[in-house]
Amino acid sequence: QVQLVESGGGLVQAGGSLRLSCAASGRTSSDYVMGWFRQAPGKEREFVAAINWSGGGTEYGDSVKGRFTISRDNTKKTVGLQMNSLKPDDTAVYYCAADFTRRRIILRNPRAYELWGQGTQVTVSS
Repeated sequence: QVQLVESGGGLVQAGGSLRLSCAASGRTSSDYVMGWFRQAPGKEREFVAAINWSGGGTEYGDSVKGRFTISRDNTKKTVGLQMNSLKPDDTAVYYCAADFTRRRIILRNPRAYELWGQGTQVTVSS
């Protein structure tokens, strides 16, 4: 059974940094798109970033562009999200997700992603 497990969330002051990690288990290949989404209380799930199977293509949400960096290590089957210059508006539960249908094309719609992690809380204090 394939699973995604996030780690690295926590509490940080505005302007600080956090690194999230997502580990995939139960699947031998890495030929799929991986993404990060977030959801704050009372808001819809928001696209944060995604990376294609090789790591050569990435997409970012407008609100995080220039501050967050997504990466992947296919040998370790992990995807990371380096978050810098954090703002209180970045406070949310962050989810890792896998789009097993696509390898190169990155979609921002959460409905394109078949598998989700349990989420990790990120809280940015002002």
